[in-house]
Amino acid sequence: MIVLGLTGSIGMGKSTTAAMFREAGVPVHDSDEAVHRLYAGVAAPLVEAAFPGTVRDGVVDRAALGRRVLGDGEALRRLERIVHPLVRADADAFLATCRAQAAPLAVLDIPLLFETGGRDRVDKVAVVTADAAIQRDRVLSRPGMTEEKFAAILTRQVPDLRKRQLADYVIDTGKGMDAARAAVRRIVDELAGDKPG
Repeated sequence: MIVLGLTGSIGMGKSTTAAMFREAGVPVHDSDEAVHRLYAGVAAPLVEAAFPGTVRDGVVDRAALGRRVLGDGEALRRLERIVHPLVRADADAFLATCRAQAAPLAVLDIPLLFETGGRDRVDKVAVVTADAAIQRDRVLSRPGMTEEKFAAILTRQVPDLRKRQLADYVIDTGKGMDAARAAVRRIVDELAGDKPG
């Protein structure tokens, strides 16, 4: 089984692209979705212990937690030490299931793949990209997003150009849905097309 890491900076269209892989019949593990599940489960008491007052009714309040960690490097690292191993274990269980089902290809959707040393966990990497102006418009249209938050997020991310240089595949979502879907189809055909399953 080939494991493809799917990544890209904020606002590049990664979630939409992940859905395209699912449409093509490829199992996808979504790290953000895993965090949501973990925040409503095993991670909640650990986050509350590290950041008191950030859990409501047994679920991490992401807005409250964001206010505590954004712009505070040490707090962010403390949170990552809690969350990253849990997400990795969740992804490992997903891959074990895919292998048991003889899937020829599986995707790990990892927003900070390069930033967290995730390159060694995958066989190939696909980076989702778009023009900087498109990225900016997408991100600033999100509820609660500000120029300051956007800038803070970008400082934590490997620059888009560097990600594209490190990638095995580049999917440009700025060229429209059809072009992105065609790029996904080419990747799936190349990595899984000649394999059974």
